[in-house]
Amino acid sequence: MSFIKTPLIFCLLLWHCVVFSAIESLSFENESQQKTYQTLVNELRCLVCQNNNLADSNAALAKDLRHKVYNMVTEGKTREDVIDYMIARYGDFVLYKPRFKGFKMILWILPFILLALGFILLIRFIRHQKKPTQVPIELDHHRAQQLLSNNEAK
Repeated sequence: MSFIKTPLIFCLLLWHCVVFSAIESLSFENESQQKTYQTLVNELRCLVCQNNNLADSNAALAKDLRHKVYNMVTEGKTREDVIDYMIARYGDFVLYKPRFKGFKMILWILPFILLALGFILLIRFIRHQKKPTQVPIELDHHRAQQLLSNNEAK
């Protein structure tokens, strides 16, 4: 009887995987729209998962955002229009690669400036340290003889 249960369980698990897999079938007017859509859903971040893009996420918000991107692309909106809409609605966090402007430019450049400044100060500190004076060996030998002769005289 167990030989019947094993294939039955396997078939049920296979059916479960097929039925519950999320496949979105989207139709586009041309291949350019499809490429734009794929590029956008791979560049935009899922706001729920925060570590997945819209293409990889199964969150309800990600599905809604994919649908919104699809609608905007099929309406003829450009990639920049869709990105501008998403940024206006959800902020720069929606982008995996945030735009390089304004305050963010300072946040990206300032650490390198501070590192270079620290390196320059370290080099100047090392160069301007007082080097110990080295006494020639002959003078050390002469001084030692003087000390010995003073000790012998006493």
